[in-house]
Amino acid sequence: WHLKEACEKLPQWKDCPRSLEGLSAFGSLEELILDNNLLGNDLVLPGLPRLHTLTLNKNQITDLESLLDHLAEVTPALEYLSLLGNVACPNELISLEKDEEDYKRYRCFVLHKLPNLKFLDARKVTRKEREEALVRGSFMKVVKPKVSCLLSRLHKEFMSCLTGYSLSAEDVLCLDFRRDLLLGFIHGYIVGQT
Repeated sequence: WHLKEACEKLPQWKDCPRSLEGLSAFGSLEELILDNNLLGNDLVLPGLPRLHTLTLNKNQITDLESLLDHLAEVTPALEYLSLLGNVACPNELISLEKDEEDYKRYRCFVLHKLPNLKFLDARKVTRKEREEALVRGSFMKVVKPKVSCLLSRLHKEFMSCLTGYSLSAEDVLCLDFRRDLLLGFIHGYIVGQT
């Protein structure tokens, strides 16, 4: 690498960085790959006016709106963003609770917040998406109850009720069936309400 190239492109960090403070020394940075670094909602980037490519795949980002507001402020030249593998990026391959409609709403909301993007995740931004983001993007922030958290909590409470009882294998199977039936009903009801 030549010195000029090194200043424009920072290599991917393989291990979790302790801090992103050092990035402020790279004001001319154009590409930044921060995949697989356990970065969360406390991510703070310095002003990077020339940054056009940012990948934050497979991190722990859950608060999409805060991230997008921050990126709009500190990365005005951003054209390519990828958030795949984060809870903030709904994907039916990662979560059974997400579907293609969730992903479309996500794209619309992201394009509303960052209208200069040319690519989002692995797909080019279409003219139709850009137009929809202008008209409806601000309404696309979807807040759904976290069904998996609720079901997990109900399961733990159900199991804690059984502590101290000596149950036969047949009793356990019967209780497991009833628990699964109840949790399935609750899940269906909650999903139907959103």
